[in-house]
Amino acid sequence: MPLTTQQLPRLNAKSLRNNGKQYYMDVTGNNFPSVTTILNATKPQAERDRLNNWKSRVGMEEATRISTSASRRGTQTHKHIERYLLGENPICSEASLPYWESIKPVLEDIDQVRLVEGSVFHYNMSYSGKVDCVASYQGVPCVCEWKTADKPKGSIERLYEYPLQLTAYLGAVNDYYQDYDIQINHALVVVAIPETEAEVFWFERTAVQDYWHQWEKRVAEYWHKNK
Repeated sequence: MPLTTQQLPRLNAKSLRNNGKQYYMDVTGNNFPSVTTILNATKPQAERDRLNNWKSRVGMEEATRISTSASRRGTQTHKHIERYLLGENPICSEASLPYWESIKPVLEDIDQVRLVEGSVFHYNMSYSGKVDCVASYQGVPCVCEWKTADKPKGSIERLYEYPLQLTAYLGAVNDYYQDYDIQINHALVVVAIPETEAEVFWFERTAVQDYWHQWEKRVAEYWHKNK
């Protein structure tokens, strides 16, 4: 079971939806668009074309079925991981068990857990989100993101915008919790895959900085379009 260290105080936030966009609102009424809302609104044309081509290839009905199934298994797997990191016993359904078995060995390298499924705000850049985990992986403090897939991604390029998403959360954690002796410079994406070991993608400080610069541009683009 993961070791815990000083817990970061949880930010009470409410999730809101408006015109297909997600926002988080804090206790004082500040509400900012989520990381995924900003990424979707500023998605490059090449990425939009890739998704549209996939939908055309498999058909809209099948695309919806696949997306719904992926969302459901992702939610279930997140719940199992959350229970495990909080010292509880995950009870897995038959459908989610293969993903849990894939990712559990990686979780054994996670310790010093400081925040699990926590809302975060970056007030200076006006965005929000929910980070999967702030902890240490093999002794190095990082922000973690858990994903599921039917087959291995194989390369960072096939993570598409996951690294940007994770870097955005990392920046919000550092900004919001700057008074709590925390400075995260590394990031971890783990992809659970049935009947095989989970893929681990580790991002060093230089890679995180590169993604952060890209994220800053996407935020600026979003607010330029939504003045």
